[in-house]
Order: sequence, then structure tokens, then C-alpha cells
Amino acid sequence: MSPRWGYSLRPFLCQYTLRWVFAVFCVFGLSACGERRDAPAPSGPVTFNRDVAPIVFEHCTPCHRPGQMSPFGLLNYEDVRRNNVRILKAVTARTMPPWLPEHGYGEFANERRLTDSQISTIERWVQGGLVEGDPSDRRPSPAFTDSWQLGQPDLVLQLPQPYTLQPGTSDVFRNFVIPVPLESRRYVRGVEFRPGAAMAIHHAVIGIDRTRRSRQLDRADREPGYEGMFADSFENPDGFFLGWTPGRAPAFEPDDLAWSLDPGVDLVVQLHLLPRAEPVSIAPQIGLFLSNTSPARSPSLLKLGITTIDIAPNEQAHVETDEFVLPVDCEVLSVYPHAHYLGKEMEATAVLPDGSTKWLLKIRNWDFMSQDVYRYRVPLALPRATRVQMRFTYDNSDANPRNPHHPPARVMYGPRSTDEMGDLYLQIRTINREDASALGRAQAAHRLELALRGAERRAESNPDDAGSRNALGAEYLRAGRTADAIAHLQAALTLNSRYAEAYNNLGLAEQATGRYTEAIRAFRQSAALKPTDDTVHLNLANALNAAGRTDEAVAEWQRTLAINPESADAHNNLGLVLGARKRLDEAIAHFESALAINPGYADAHNNLAVALGAQGKLDQAIAHARTALELRPDYADARANLEIFLKMKK
Repeated sequence: MSPRWGYSLRPFLCQYTLRWVFAVFCVFGLSACGERRDAPAPSGPVTFNRDVAPIVFEHCTPCHRPGQMSPFGLLNYEDVRRNNVRILKAVTARTMPPWLPEHGYGEFANERRLTDSQISTIERWVQGGLVEGDPSDRRPSPAFTDSWQLGQPDLVLQLPQPYTLQPGTSDVFRNFVIPVPLESRRYVRGVEFRPGAAMAIHHAVIGIDRTRRSRQLDRADREPGYEGMFADSFENPDGFFLGWTPGRAPAFEPDDLAWSLDPGVDLVVQLHLLPRAEPVSIAPQIGLFLSNTSPARSPSLLKLGITTIDIAPNEQAHVETDEFVLPVDCEVLSVYPHAHYLGKEMEATAVLPDGSTKWLLKIRNWDFMSQDVYRYRVPLALPRATRVQMRFTYDNSDANPRNPHHPPARVMYGPRSTDEMGDLYLQIRTINREDASALGRAQAAHRLELALRGAERRAESNPDDAGSRNALGAEYLRAGRTADAIAHLQAALTLNSRYAEAYNNLGLAEQATGRYTEAIRAFRQSAALKPTDDTVHLNLANALNAAGRTDEAVAEWQRTLAINPESADAHNNLGLVLGARKRLDEAIAHFESALAINPGYADAHNNLAVALGAQGKLDQAIAHARTALELRPDYADARANLEIFLKMKK
């Protein structure tokens, strides 16, 4: 038996709107304080120096100080006295400090809510005449340092060059790409984000890009970074929420949790920026705290969501729901809810197989500007067959003070903050890798169903919109419904005969049915409209190769690499052809290039193993075959190749 190559023919779909990766507004950003007790309210007259200052300095000043987003500082008695009416109103309404979950509907670590006695203390101080108190009781204003709060990081990353946020009135979502200079795999046990211009940053989302696709988007933009709230070029690593919001203290992950970071990947930082009256230089830093020890288990992300949102004007109690049945036993570590300005109430529950219910989260008064990730004080054990449910309520009336539309307008699902969304993410840990794989498969099917529902609703609402038809065709193709995909893609092209993305997707659909001539024709039409789109040339090359037109395929793979030298798939597939033609040194060079771009590319490891084995370099071949199997335990060709090399070694 001869070792077997493995082609990578992953299709690149082009949709009207990109899928949302996950705009999380906090990390690790959990307060470092421990569980608080509700101490009794002070007896006698309440004074600022003795009673109120400790509350304000701990819970308010971290955000209410110069350089932060808050509109006024709370650094001393005079600051607090001057703003006493605002403070009292905010704390009695429990809108400050920002903490959305209702008490008693899930027990969360490091709750930032004020206790009843602390609120009572502030109320009595205001009603008692705002007494400053004995100077000997006065506490110094807290000092804030620009140094790293968790200690010196093992690796500090920053933008290749600062970005200048120009004055304006509209929110800006911008993504910045930061190459990670590592020579071997490391494990991240903590992240600290230093915003720099915190007054202009509403939140940060941090992801990783293993494909280097984000670099292309960055290069295509004239300024540092590239625009967009939605992106499919980066993802959350190993089931972790990564991000930052003002006032959150960084913290290390629990001892048994960490996420892997490989050489060649890029960190992508998405910033939600709030322009000011003058230009602002944006230059954040990210500190990574690393370990060489692999975690025993890695978490997964479970998502429930709504993609069919359509809220009529003046509808005050619009309800959306979703549910997911757990295929395995697991424990829930944290929860992250997400909606926009029309969100009002949120409920998340787990209905156990015995019919009993556990509360996961309840929010009575949603606030888009104060959303967060909430870690459970003790992980919640949920058995197999548990039904996880979410129920979100929206208010699209003038009674909602956060409604961005006056008068109220129809609002549908979409990426802009003035559109609406509804997602619930749970960070989940399973018992073993096999269970994690089963959960991943079930989640992939659920997310595909959500995406398909949303695409169907948009196409139904906009039947004459080519973009909506193209997006629906792409989702049908992803679901394996090629006939439906072709019908909608052809409809999109009838509406817009110069729609390059629809031609590309039509080519993929035709290829999936084995109609290579039609697929090649569609790809060529797409390439003619977008000659510098490397993904279209890659898809064309793959179709030519599948049709047996190898020389033409080689030319297209080379054209792909001329446009984008960091296309790992083009390197891999070109290496396969060269290897089959016994040009092993050239093939090995391409496989190594693919792995330099994406070290987790199982096909390239397997193919490099085959080429090295053909040269008699069995030790190296065995090492790469084993790596391919570690990355994909069900990779049959890599397992067969490894057995061949081990026999040859004897």
C-alpha cells in the first residue's frame, strides 16, 4: 500500500453579509474582588469621609476618573457632593455600578452590585445634608497606575501603527491585526488589555486568525486595520470569551483552564470606537501571560440565537425564543447574553431530564452599553438531554428610553447597532474530548439551522434583492441543498448580472453536483469581475483540477499565490500536484509554507509526511503523520500513512 495524499478543497463562500463571529464585550474582565457580605449600615450621622468614600472609591472611581468614558469624575468629596443627585438616582435604580443579572437567578462570581446597606448609606448621606465628616477619617483618592495590573506579561503585543479616530457622531467598528511572534505552541492563562485612549473605546473583542485572511483585509484598507462589526476571518480560541470593557479588572483563568496559541497565527482586536470632538490616537496594548503546560480540558462555546427578528413599530413586548438539547453531560462555566438597544428582558434556563428547572440568567432591564460576561461562582452541572432555553423580550416603542428610532420604526435582525440581535453564549466544559466533539457537531448543526432561518427570512422579506438571494443560496449550499442553492443563486444573477460573489457561489454549487464545466464557467465569470480576489482563483483552480485539467489548475494556484502569498490552501494543493509529478523538493517547500501560515493544517501535515516518506526521511514523516492525527483523530489517511511509515521503519 502506498501513502495517500489529502487534497484540501475547502470552498470559499461569498455572502451578502458575513457571519458574526462573536462580539463579546468582556473577558477575563471580571473584577478581582471576592464575594461580598452585606455589612450593616452605619449607625449615627453618615459622613462622606468615613462611610461614603469607601463605597465610591471602590465601585465608582475606577470608571469615573480622567481618561475614562464616564462624563464626570468621582475622585474626592467635592466631585461626589456636586453629583449627589445623579449618584443617588443611579444607585437606587441599580443602574450603577453596571451589573445586569437579577440576584437569585444564577450565582455569579465577583458581582459588582451594591448591597442594600451600601445603597442605604448613600441615601442617608444625601438626605442628611451631604456631611463631609471628620478630616481624620478622610481617605486619599485611589491612585491608578499605568503599569500592568497582573504583573509583567510574558508577551506584550501592540498595533503595528496607531490608528487615528477622526471626529464624528457615528460609532466605528474597526479590526486591527497583530502578528504573534512565537516559535512554538504556548498556552495563555491570562490576558490584560491596556486601552490607552479609554475615553474613546466602548469595548474590545479579541480573536485569533489562523488563516491570515485578516491581513489581506488590512492591506486592502488605506488606514490601519479594516472596518466591520461582523467578520468571518477570526474566531474565539478554544471556547474562550476574549475582550475588554472599561472599569473591568483583568484576572487569570482558573488553574485548569488555558487556551492554545500557535506560531503563525494573528491576534485580531475589534474595537467599538466612539468618536469625540477632536482626533484621538488609538494604540492599545495586549499583555499575554503564557504557560508551557497544556490544560487537561478545554471549554467549548454553545450558542443559542435568533436570526429572524422582525419587530413592528410600537411593539412593546416582542418575544423571541430558542433552545438547544445537550447531547452530552457537561458543566457551564460562564454565560454571555447579547442584544442591541431594543432589548428589554432576558431569561435563560436549563430544563433537566427529570423536569426540574435551573436558572442560568435573568435580566429585567437590559442595557446594550453595560453588557458583560458572567462567570458562575460554581460551575453548573447539566446532564445529557438537558434542554437549554432562552427567552428575550424587546420593546420597540417610545417607552423604551434607549430606542434609537424616533418615531419607532420596523427593526429586523442585522449587524448594525440600530438593527437588532439576540444571542446567548455559554462557555461549557465536557468530560472528555469525545464528548466535546459530539457537542461540536450538534452545535454546528444548530448554528447552520439558525443561519438558514435568518437567510430565508431576509430573502422572503426582500425577494428582489440580489444580496439576500445570494446569501440564501450560500446557506443552502452549506446545508447540502444544492438544487435550492442553484435556484436562488441564479435568481440573484438575474437580478444583478455582474454579481461576482453569486457567480462564485454558483460555481461551488455546480461543482458539488459534479458539473465541472458549468462550475468552471461560473468561476471564470466571477474572476473576470473580481480579478484580484484570490479565493475565486483558488476555487477555479480546484474545479479545474477536479475536471482533470491539471496544468490549468496549476496556473490558477500560482495566480492565487501571486495575489495572496499566504493562501495555505493554494500552497497545499499546488504541493500535491508537484508531489504527484515527483518534484518532491518543490512539493515539500509548498507544504512547509502552508504550515508556516497555518500550523494546525492537518492535510498539509499529512501531505508533507507523504513527501518526506517518499524521500526516505521516515522519522520526519512519522512526526508529521502523528501531528495530523493529533489535529484530526478521525483522519483515516493519516492513520494509514503512519502505519505504513512505522512498518518501513522496522
